[in-house]
Amino acid sequence: EQKSWLGLGVVPSMADYETSTSHNHHSKETAFQALNTIIQLHFEKTLEKKRAIDLQKKELHKLFQIFFIFLGLVFLALAQSPRLQCRHCWIPITLLSIAHLIFYVSVAQTLRCINAFKYQRRCHKLTLGLATEKLREIKTRLAGAATNGADYDSVVADEEFEIHYQEPPETYFGKFKRNWALHFGFLILIYAFMISSSVVLLCF
Repeated sequence: EQKSWLGLGVVPSMADYETSTSHNHHSKETAFQALNTIIQLHFEKTLEKKRAIDLQKKELHKLFQIFFIFLGLVFLALAQSPRLQCRHCWIPITLLSIAHLIFYVSVAQTLRCINAFKYQRRCHKLTLGLATEKLREIKTRLAGAATNGADYDSVVADEEFEIHYQEPPETYFGKFKRNWALHFGFLILIYAFMISSSVVLLCF
């Protein structure tokens, strides 16, 4: 066993030095693998949420198509039926009110899913961007450290490999509110138009 010349400690052997170097190398590789795994995970989640949003948008478009076909059939029936008179206005009004209520609920549910997927996708994109930027920054610093002969641990701390889940600011929800207002404002206008058209066709 080798002692220091003061007799106060153990002089580290070459095997100890190699073990320490190997440990630093493996810890660095493990940290990079973890960071790359985080990037890959959030990238896949971003694509997954994008596909879910597209699917929900297709469902929303299909709902609108079915609803407008239904409104067209009702309008055609009112225009061509000789039996319906002004005293029968309650029939199309009741039918249209029930149909609009069902449609509102369906659209609200679909929009809720779309907005939820958009929010989750935004969170994953922000986290992905942070992790990618962090990895680029660490690689740049390590390249500079290798050039200057600096130690890995003195350049990058373990905490720098920690990536926290990111969320958008509160102002991001304003986009969802405008989307809701746009859709339901349009539906209210359609409802008012169909009711007034029904009264005009049957009473005038």
